[in-house]
Amino acid sequence: MILKIETGSDNPILRKKSVRISKFDKKLKKFAKQMIATMLAKDGVGLAAPQVGVNERLVILNFQLGGKKSKPIPLVNPEIIDASVKAIIEEEGCLSLPGIFGKVKRWKTVTIRFEDETGSPRALELEGLNARAIQHEIDHLGGVLFIDKLEGEIREGK
Repeated sequence: MILKIETGSDNPILRKKSVRISKFDKKLKKFAKQMIATMLAKDGVGLAAPQVGVNERLVILNFQLGGKKSKPIPLVNPEIIDASVKAIIEEEGCLSLPGIFGKVKRWKTVTIRFEDETGSPRALELEGLNARAIQHEIDHLGGVLFIDKLEGEIREGK
């Protein structure tokens, strides 16, 4: 089932802080599968639960594994626990702000802590597009949109 994407920079759902997930059950696994299907259908790199109307700390990241390979993975209660000193400014877009793009400064590498769908603790060090995407998605969980962090002008396009 493809879920409805919440849109708009003033959307209260997208601007609300998300709550931690403490229940790791079939409902969570089903919701994660629906989020993956939605992200893939919309050709997204990542998707946060608030983008589909649920203010809980769940993101899907379509991990770029090199070349054309990717693997969508649910990350429950993700948080950045370390980041590189070096930052990179690159263009971003968002499924919740269709047709809007802009340059955003993000850390080059980040270490994140999260739980998988069973509640088991995990950690990953990410770089490149994966690091940029997880920072973007974690921002969503705090009610922050990429346009709040622009380095320069908004660009409209397809």
